Amino acid sequence: MVSCKRQTVDEMAKLILLRHGQSQWNLENRFTGAVDVSLSPLGLEEAVGAGEILKNIPIDLIFTSTMKRAIETADLIIRARSGREQLPVQRDSALNERSYGDLQGMNKAEAAKLFGEDQVKLWRRSYDVRPPNGESLSDTANRTIPYMVREIMPAVKSGKNVLVVAHGNSLRSIFMFLDGLSREQVLELNIPTGVPKVYEIDSEGTISSSYYLATRQSESSDIAIGKAS
Repeated sequence: MVSCKRQTVDEMAKLILLRHGQSQWNLENRFTGAVDVSLSPLGLEEAVGAGEILKNIPIDLIFTSTMKRAIETADLIIRARSGREQLPVQRDSALNERSYGDLQGMNKAEAAKLFGEDQVKLWRRSYDVRPPNGESLSDTANRTIPYMVREIMPAVKSGKNVLVVAHGNSLRSIFMFLDGLSREQVLELNIPTGVPKVYEIDSEGTISSSYYLATRQSESSDIAIGKAS
């Protein structure tokens, strides 16, 4: 295991959160959820682009879900660091995407016609209403946040720069935890694919700043609150 401590008390560790590149079912506007779908051609480009953005930033440890679209994204980022240190990678299903149950594989527009737009919006955007045989965002948070507290934050507090490659809803729950978002606020949060967000965190777990790396926009920017997707 790499053990990389901050050089000074004032130097912050970086927690980098990244939604995988666009998946094939993202492209087809289908509910993906727990189905293990690969990256689309654009998703591969987004992952390579994220690797280019991150290749000169020290990274000590990578966490991913067990789903191949996240693993593929992480692998392309590691490949961009060719010739550098071997990075330890921890994969855990706690970071997997929310299950959409019976909706998985359905085109979102077709689902709206079948069930009604309001019902589909309720399944997608409520905090604790589950789609048929699926998970709510609350269910997702109940597995993602404990893993974050137990495994990821101790590494960051110890001074390691950590990259987490996961999914829209698993990351949404992590953002809720880090940014202290309300249930209403987190439901409006859309996370762009392939754009790293950095949190600078001290040894006490206090966040000093956060920003998207591609544009270094602040968390109050359009990209952070979901006007860009």
